[in-house]
Amino acid sequence: MWKIVLPGIAMIGVTYAFARYSFGLFLPEISSALNLSESQSGLIGSVAYAAYTIALVTAAIFIHKMSARHVVLYSGASAFIGMLGMAASQGFYTLAISAFVAGLGSGWISPAFSQVVAQSLESQERDRGNTWINTGTSVGVVASGPVALAFAEQWRWGYVLFAILAFLTLWWNARAIDRPQEESEQSTGSQFKLSLLGQVRFMILAAIGIGFSSSIYWTFSRSYLTEAQDFSTGGSMVFWIIMGAAGIIGGIAGTIIQRLGLGWSYRLGVLVATASLVTLTIQHPAAIYLSAVLFGISFIFMTGLFIVWGTRHFPNTPSVGVSLSFFSLGIGQSIGSVAAGVLIDGLSYPIAFLSFAAIGLLFVFIKTNAQPVATQSNAAQPGKSV
Repeated sequence: MWKIVLPGIAMIGVTYAFARYSFGLFLPEISSALNLSESQSGLIGSVAYAAYTIALVTAAIFIHKMSARHVVLYSGASAFIGMLGMAASQGFYTLAISAFVAGLGSGWISPAFSQVVAQSLESQERDRGNTWINTGTSVGVVASGPVALAFAEQWRWGYVLFAILAFLTLWWNARAIDRPQEESEQSTGSQFKLSLLGQVRFMILAAIGIGFSSSIYWTFSRSYLTEAQDFSTGGSMVFWIIMGAAGIIGGIAGTIIQRLGLGWSYRLGVLVATASLVTLTIQHPAAIYLSAVLFGISFIFMTGLFIVWGTRHFPNTPSVGVSLSFFSLGIGQSIGSVAAGVLIDGLSYPIAFLSFAAIGLLFVFIKTNAQPVATQSNAAQPGKSV
């Protein structure tokens, strides 16, 4: 299992933590160097989320036409190119374009690896394999913290280092994922049709809600600490590293889901995620670091849960289910990033975070139906239902 899981963790770390989420980590320094307003910063975050959702739309198609292996490698390449562009950016527009390119890899990688897992691991190992690979975000966040500390005033060189690590990870995955493992995907096809959206509507709504409420944390949490809570650069970096380290615990999502069931696991994750937003607004270091722990665990737990939810809806073509759930997450994050910037500009950081917590809490009531969808082939059979 680990022959696939370890390079998968590394690639998720590169495409998510380095290429996408590290923008929030470097945001105070980037804003100062490029004279970005909060609204412009939120818009760049939204551009990266938009690239993520576009990539998710095309992921299943590319996997079917080429192979999951090729899509994994394209994900690494987009992260490499995008981060080099961010390192060289001289203003808002070049930074936005580079963030868009970097964001593509994060949209392709999870569906591609869900297909690699389905083809490479035994059925009893797949939930654990998927959720452990998903912890790559946290591993990458932990790794990005010391880089940001070392390059606090030289954020461009930080992105150069991230790009080098992306290239090495690309090489590792090229060697670890064998071509023969991908050939069966050519014949699977994509059984997803727009008419099936109604059968997965609860997963879509839940993912949009979680994506929306979490976007403010990834984009603005460190800026909030340095600008409104008087945290030092070092203190805010420690916060970021704690958040990432806690997220590794979210890798137990597969085990928790097997024991508590999808419904109770989902509700538990929503409550913990909401609590992380609320506690961040308490002006005490203990509460702020507790918030980092709660958010790190809950976000990785919830994204792992959505991987499992999507694969249960589409057991024969897991990349389709993961694409759909993460596409919905991306829609929520894209809208949320812009809304957060506007709220912060117009009101304040605490009000924005508390508002996002209240909105996120509303989604605790979503039903967690996870039955396989009725595909075109089995829907035609009389009496066949999900």
